[in-house]
Amino acid sequence: MVETWELRARFARALGAAYGRTVPAYDTLVEVADEVNADFAARNPADAERLGGLARITVERHGEIHLGGATELRQAAILFSGFGMHPVGCYDRRETPDPEPVVSTVFRPVDPIELARNPFGMLASMLTTDDRRFFDGDLQHRLENVLAARSVFPTELLHLAALATDEGGLTAPTAERFVALAATAFAPSDTAADRSWLSALERVAPVAAGLGGRTGVRVVHLAPRVFDIDELCGRAARHGLGRIDGTDHLRAGGADVLVRRVSFGAAGTPGGVLVAESRGIALTPEGRALYATRGADEFPQTEAELEAQGLAYFAHRRTGDGHVVEPILYEDFPPMPVDSGPDHLAWLSETLGRAVHDPFTLYRQQQDHSRERTAS
Repeated sequence: MVETWELRARFARALGAAYGRTVPAYDTLVEVADEVNADFAARNPADAERLGGLARITVERHGEIHLGGATELRQAAILFSGFGMHPVGCYDRRETPDPEPVVSTVFRPVDPIELARNPFGMLASMLTTDDRRFFDGDLQHRLENVLAARSVFPTELLHLAALATDEGGLTAPTAERFVALAATAFAPSDTAADRSWLSALERVAPVAAGLGGRTGVRVVHLAPRVFDIDELCGRAARHGLGRIDGTDHLRAGGADVLVRRVSFGAAGTPGGVLVAESRGIALTPEGRALYATRGADEFPQTEAELEAQGLAYFAHRRTGDGHVVEPILYEDFPPMPVDSGPDHLAWLSETLGRAVHDPFTLYRQQQDHSRERTAS
């Protein structure tokens, strides 16, 4: 029996191999990231372990896909469940400063043991074609007809995913078939589309045009993770990968929090970019709010301050002569102005026909369970 976590690991490797064949620069980025991580772990073994360890970060990937609508998102939920990946959070891009007709959720493991085995996560974004702020009735009808003609996830694939979910894994031959079918479902599959049709969609949002002209799903990015993203940028530049932008949710000084992502120019990728990221401590709702209003400079600078003020999540663990407190790693995607509220989670849960986890609840439960184990 190939267990769920190994299915997930194989799937992540298969997607990475396919992505590298399409975009050779991706393999270069991964090689540089591996070098940075190995050097960091050699210099700072304790810090590397506190951030998940070298073995975990070497295989860690976080990707993104765009889906046509609620039906495809529900099918994606079935597929990812077979890999032990469950919907976490709701990211509503319709109410951001640069609004798009997109609502997203992260499919990832939710159990800390499963995260340690393989933390692969995928942000799945669906078009909200019925939102009149973006699509009029005619455009909605035409687009939904195009999307209805797509067959993204074959019946056999969804059947094997359901079987893997029920059994907690698959036999070896079936596992090989399952992973191969899943990887094929995310292979680029473009069709020629009428230019005037694409122009109409582009006026709404690039993501709408990207979906309206394709018969399949493509991986938008598949980001490797690094301990030191500034070092990665320097080394990547020497390999011809120039940094073009980044989000600085992760601070260079003090305690690292949330996630920082950077983009590198690379021909052949969606949007012409590759993405890499580094990760820090998961913040509580109070920590998120304080960080949003104060910014990095006025935010508490040490882990002790963050814990004392209830601004971040920490796990407690017994040692021979006491116990240690370790940061709980942020496992999700960069926060948006509107995400993971109760109303959003309830709406998305109803859309998917299954529970969508509140990320704050997951982090708090991990923290509380660790305290209970330490106390006992």
